[in-house]
Amino acid sequence: MKTYSNLYPQICEFDNLLLAYHKARRGKRDKKQVFVFEFDYESELLKIQDELRDKTYTPGAYHSFHLADRKRRLVSAAPFRDRVVHHALCNLIEPLFERKFIFDS
Repeated sequence: MKTYSNLYPQICEFDNLLLAYHKARRGKRDKKQVFVFEFDYESELLKIQDELRDKTYTPGAYHSFHLADRKRRLVSAAPFRDRVVHHALCNLIEPLFERKFIFDS
């Protein structure tokens, strides 16, 4: 069985976090949380990196709201810094899983 224990240090790499930040802000630059994070993004990314490396990172509280599309639904949105961490993780695990999925999944 193949193990992926060497992925965690890669998630914490600054270049990966920077790429994740750029992906997380795509289409959201007009949001206050993004603007505040963006003001000093390098320092924010270094804080996230330190927390991940020290294994002290804790996700923030989700913001829930109702969205009226075709039908009303509840949406729970993660804080922006958590979205950066989500993208940092996905940057590494998506390629591993994608090749195992069937074509039309």
